[in-house]
Amino acid sequence: MEFTFSPEQEALRDSVRTTLAAEAPMSFVRRMVDDERGFTDELWRTMAGLGWLGLLVPEARGGLGLGMLELTVVQEEMGRAVFPGPYLSSAVLATLAALALGATELLAPLAGGGRRGTVALEELGHGDPLGRIATTASRADEGWTLDGLKPVVLDGHSADWAIVVARDRGGSLGGFLVDPLALASVEPVPALDLTRKVARVELSGVPARRLGPDGDQTALWRRVLDDATVAVAAETVGACERALAEAVAYAQTRVQFDRPIASFQVIRHKAVDMLHRLELARVGTHFAAWASDVDDGQRELAVAMTKGYVGEAAVAITADDIQIHGGMGFTWDVDAHLFYRRAKQNDLLFGSQAWQRQRLADLILADRG
Repeated sequence: MEFTFSPEQEALRDSVRTTLAAEAPMSFVRRMVDDERGFTDELWRTMAGLGWLGLLVPEARGGLGLGMLELTVVQEEMGRAVFPGPYLSSAVLATLAALALGATELLAPLAGGGRRGTVALEELGHGDPLGRIATTASRADEGWTLDGLKPVVLDGHSADWAIVVARDRGGSLGGFLVDPLALASVEPVPALDLTRKVARVELSGVPARRLGPDGDQTALWRRVLDDATVAVAAETVGACERALAEAVAYAQTRVQFDRPIASFQVIRHKAVDMLHRLELARVGTHFAAWASDVDDGQRELAVAMTKGYVGEAAVAITADDIQIHGGMGFTWDVDAHLFYRRAKQNDLLFGSQAWQRQRLADLILADRG
């Protein structure tokens, strides 16, 4: 593969960057921190009109029919802007799940922006996100009912529907559509990342419709989770790129001892370390996206390696951004903490760096065995 983007992909990047700079500057992001939904309908309609919401949706269903590399381009720009809306939950996660499950009827409304979806997957505990799912699905007269707790559902309080990952009585995983999500008990909850809204969803006898093939869907959901993980890694890379740029810009203007602090060796070394981590995170993410698009044999290895490294690198980069800003870097008025919060919370989504590294080791050992 070539670690460069095509002219069309670069044009997509320019379009997304220009639009977000105009429609979602940091003043907008800060305003959305105090907004319960975290986005505006006007901006959502704009994104739908530009085709971003249907980037992964096939053209026959009203989308652009693009792949993970194009999604990576968009997600990097979302990270640079610390975008506060439900793009990840609806246009990425819910769309990936609907595609994998063959729920094609959900795709056109997602792409058009008329409805927003999410996926209720994460549960309490640590380690493999799929391994700790305890929510149960039981047969009912006219379908299924769900019981359990989903403590962290991205944009759950503003989504129209959710695909809930649950286990049947035999222990097999499956995807179950709750439409409308208001059938469940949904409560917004605070999160470390103030710009990404989450909700607590309690399911008690909630009616649902099973989606996708019969039998255990663990392999299907593993792929959905892996592609969503690559999207989160790309977003994190974008946040780190912006954090580095802002740290360098501040160092060039902050004067101490009659000199810009950018001239001090310790600041230069820190900036170089940030750049080194950023580029390694970027190339790993791009490789994982390419591996998904072509279904390369190293895809799972690439995902585990990327998420394991990006999580660690991003926390270090965004923390160093705060350090370079000095005492004011810890204040609310400086944007540095917003990038740190996004990086730290993204590290925990869809399997932390610790679990991804364990997974990587297990995959390598299995391959050698």
